[in-house]
Amino acid sequence: MALSDIKVVEFAGLAPAPFAGLILADNGATVIRIDQPDSFSADVLYRGKRSIAINPKIPSGREALLKLISSADVLIDPFRPGVLERLGLGPEVFLGNADHEGLNPMLIYGRIAGFPRTGPQKDMAGHDINYVALSGALAMFPGSDKPTFPLNLLADFAGGGMTCVLGILLALVERGKSGRGQVVDTDMVSGTRYIAAYPLMHAFIPGSLLFGKERGKNVLDGGAPFYDIYVCKDGLYMSVGCLEPQFFKAFVDGFLNALPAGFDLDGWRPTYQTQFNRDEWDRLRDFMIIGFKTNNRDYWAAAFHGTDACALPVLTPKEARASTSPGGNEPFPPAHPQIHGSQPLQLPRDDRLNPGQHTREILLEVGLSEAETRQLAYEGALGKEARSSVVSGHKL
Repeated sequence: MALSDIKVVEFAGLAPAPFAGLILADNGATVIRIDQPDSFSADVLYRGKRSIAINPKIPSGREALLKLISSADVLIDPFRPGVLERLGLGPEVFLGNADHEGLNPMLIYGRIAGFPRTGPQKDMAGHDINYVALSGALAMFPGSDKPTFPLNLLADFAGGGMTCVLGILLALVERGKSGRGQVVDTDMVSGTRYIAAYPLMHAFIPGSLLFGKERGKNVLDGGAPFYDIYVCKDGLYMSVGCLEPQFFKAFVDGFLNALPAGFDLDGWRPTYQTQFNRDEWDRLRDFMIIGFKTNNRDYWAAAFHGTDACALPVLTPKEARASTSPGGNEPFPPAHPQIHGSQPLQLPRDDRLNPGQHTREILLEVGLSEAETRQLAYEGALGKEARSSVVSGHKL
């Protein structure tokens, strides 16, 4: 695997940082998640990772983390600006500066913040919906009286985790040339703007065919009836995206043939030219709304299967899993992209990753002895439960 020699330290966080760690682990990196002792983790993006639970606010815990990070290639920081710096674990400690040599000058220090690190919101709390809001992209999303929010996909995972991984990989390439580490700064507002460059640029083009009108009136934001989602008779959905004329033609042919005999809307039926006549779009939408409700989703999926109509069923998470994993039982979506010619990575299939599950073995790997590990536990750096075990004379 491409990253089989890369060691990553990921501080436990919410969606974007675990996703960044997951991508690196899926491509062969050794990923160690740093959790708080005596904590519970709801993280589901743990595939291929191990966990150490250690408290950096206790001096001996901090020293152990300095040793761990000094042996790593990549660090993922999910916190607000200044948190790791205040703990004595900031970039300058490892990369150094003009005044001192760092502990690990080849470290790639990846930071994922919500807001721009020097902007007016840098110290504020926020979530995906807030970052998308400031990016300009949310104002362009469809919705009847307000923009509709698309889960927490755009900022958390695309503008945050995925963009951070891109930066980390670029920094690793640069390190191969210069021999020096890098700081990779990702913030989810800027990352979302970058991901949304195409619609945002079109928003500034006068008369743009794609986004030149008000929200909800454009081709790609729900304004076009041939680029939308429709409810079927059984309450499930079909997606339609026949933008190009040849695809619209295939859709019209397939739809009319699959509708009940003689189906029309007050004597009206669409033609190939309906796509180019905006005055007929409302009538086309009504025709499609009523038409799709004449039969179940799977009927429509079968009717359009194998055609260029760009009409496909909206699968549930369970259905999508069954269609992409052998037996339909694999909880994780498979890693992507597939890189052919590389040995596939066989990852463990643990049901969960508990905080501190691998603390002892990781500390031994970085050179701490059994006695030093027990001392860490005694000082409370590994949590209350570990300290109680040591005090009572039990093994960790």
